[in-house]
Amino acid sequence: MSFIQRPLKPEYQDHRIDIEALQQIINEYRYKGDKDRRTPAVVMEALMEAGIHRIWVSRAFGGLQLSLSTGMALIEAIARQDASAAWQMGVQGALSRLSDYLPESSARHLFQNHSKLIVGVVAPSGKAERVDGGFIVNGSWSFASGSAYADWLACAAVVTEKGQAVMTETGPLTRMLFVPKKDYRLLDDWYTTGLRGTASNAFEIKDVFVPEEFTIAGSALLSPPPARPSRAFGIGYYDFGPFTSVPTTLGIAQDALDSFKEMAIAKVPLGGKTPLKRSHTVHEKIGYAWSLLLSSRLLIENAASQASQNGDSGEALSALIRLSASTIACNAKKVVDIVHTLSGATSVYEGNRIEKCFRDINTAVKHITLAPASIEMVGQFIMEEELLVRR
Repeated sequence: MSFIQRPLKPEYQDHRIDIEALQQIINEYRYKGDKDRRTPAVVMEALMEAGIHRIWVSRAFGGLQLSLSTGMALIEAIARQDASAAWQMGVQGALSRLSDYLPESSARHLFQNHSKLIVGVVAPSGKAERVDGGFIVNGSWSFASGSAYADWLACAAVVTEKGQAVMTETGPLTRMLFVPKKDYRLLDDWYTTGLRGTASNAFEIKDVFVPEEFTIAGSALLSPPPARPSRAFGIGYYDFGPFTSVPTTLGIAQDALDSFKEMAIAKVPLGGKTPLKRSHTVHEKIGYAWSLLLSSRLLIENAASQASQNGDSGEALSALIRLSASTIACNAKKVVDIVHTLSGATSVYEGNRIEKCFRDINTAVKHITLAPASIEMVGQFIMEEELLVRR
């Protein structure tokens, strides 16, 4: 079966990443993370020690600066053991891309001088009052994945002057701001169906001053970061995002298929005489599931290749990435649904790997980078040459 498994990349060894050792640790604690609603410290420490939370940070800022393809394969390998651990590392991959937009001194301070996670939210649900030298931030945000192990967070806010939103031709002016742990308060609200170990809690900030040099203009994230020797990737922030979430869905699908194959060796359906592994119906459905998984990998690898070569291609590239990500999310969910159905009553119990895959995939695909709405929006772009986020 090795010819259809996702191969490990040589870059792992170049950076001395022992993925098999990491997988063993992650697998050992996968259910404890769900129970505690946070990844166990021993797992997170191993991931951070290996530099997984900095895989797409420039080497100039202490990161590994792996290729898109290698980084995705690495996150998928982690997701095959625990989706929550992989999701947090994917979020780190996304937020670390902000390092190429920050002033170099600020990027070095956040990503090289600090070793823990940087979490946050890009939806501008707060307010940033402009003052001399920076901004006063207030607001609350949701979904800070990895919050249990963060010492900084990034939050998007609408810029205000004298309490009024600053408007532009395209809407309110926004700013991404970085705030240290001592200046924000986490809210314990992460009680969910899946991805329970991500500790994706909400947080709030009240009257905190953020210096200008620790902020980024929201509009800047729509384009690739400015060229400079320290830049890791010439790909826009929002175009990069799907590459950090897709691998977790593929890893969940792979875990479901592997777990089902192991279970099907001995499981005989009630009233049946032969194990599931010999069922013609199972063979057809598992073959189809594998076709979904393999074609999904080709889709995202193609999008990654196009992004790496043509990061400044504008809406056409954005459409390709969004269509690929949403299609893959749908495919990964189909794979898990197929396996979950074939497993019968076995997969309804907590502690069963397929049950966990079912919960995790149905939570992961709710993320905006994987939303099925993107398929409709890309269809509109193809027909009308206008790419929107939502109608």
